[in-house]
Amino acid sequence: MANQDPKPCAMALNDITPSNSEQWSQKMCESDSHSYGVGLGAKEHQNLDWDNLRIFLAIARAGQILSAAKALHLNHATVARRLDALEESLGTRLFERRTTGTVLTAAGEKLLIRVERMESELLQADTVSNAIDGIVRVGAPDGFGTFHLAPHLARLANQHLHLTIQLVPLPRTFSLSRREADIIVTIERPKLGRAIIKKLTDYSLSVYAAQSYLDRVGLIRTQSDLQNKLFITYVEDIAYSRALDYTAELAKLMPRHYECGSVIAQMEAVRAGEGVGILHDYAATAYSDLVRVLPETRFSRTYWLMSHPDTHDTRRVAEVYRGIVESVNVRRSEFVRE
Repeated sequence: MANQDPKPCAMALNDITPSNSEQWSQKMCESDSHSYGVGLGAKEHQNLDWDNLRIFLAIARAGQILSAAKALHLNHATVARRLDALEESLGTRLFERRTTGTVLTAAGEKLLIRVERMESELLQADTVSNAIDGIVRVGAPDGFGTFHLAPHLARLANQHLHLTIQLVPLPRTFSLSRREADIIVTIERPKLGRAIIKKLTDYSLSVYAAQSYLDRVGLIRTQSDLQNKLFITYVEDIAYSRALDYTAELAKLMPRHYECGSVIAQMEAVRAGEGVGILHDYAATAYSDLVRVLPETRFSRTYWLMSHPDTHDTRRVAEVYRGIVESVNVRRSEFVRE
């Protein structure tokens, strides 16, 4: 099952603005450039500024100049020109430019380590601020993001006048290391990478049909009653996680499929009375027109909450993180249906 290609964002990059570029210049000067093999002299130190480094980071994380330009809300020509200026000031090539994108050179890889370390130090310095302001992006599966997080995070945003919460509920994975989000909810516990990880909650899924559908085709009491029914399910080759593989048994009984790329689309198709689907219990119970059939057929999965160590303790991220945990604790009994 293939992952959808994630698009990078400029969140962490924009947290460090030209207004504190002097701090960046100071950190560049304090570093031992030759130990990284970039070969910066005093003149090169003076010529470096955060705007160029910010663009370098965006390209390194996106793997494409065009994607980096979109993330930074700049045009392609501007990003390419600033990269050229940075490479000229350093006297070395940082990327190999190919038709499929950009690849870091050895010098680029060493500079990336150095710049990310500087970025990390400045982001951690923000933890001393008591203000809850700025932007926090939350990446989440589309079902959890839409049916649970959306109202709770909207309420939290209303409580903080200077805080902007960006909820991105999509059927895809997100990367903390590429700064695609500050907080991530995932259905698989990551095994690699730097992250603060917390088990959020278990949740269950069951087989549902609309009452109108059952009125038309008859009751479904056993799995044999599923034969010749339309199975509303996900598109297997774009599923972003192996944890979504809970349909195999029922798929054999219902060879006729209507496949949707999102949980929301599956929910609406089932509610329309067109077939049978496996839905999240905590979401389905909100709709009186949905009936859980075959209650003995149930699937269990887990949501995990992740944040980056560099920004976890900043007031804005900590507040949103706390809000997500509390919102789940309040509804915990609804996430697993017996």
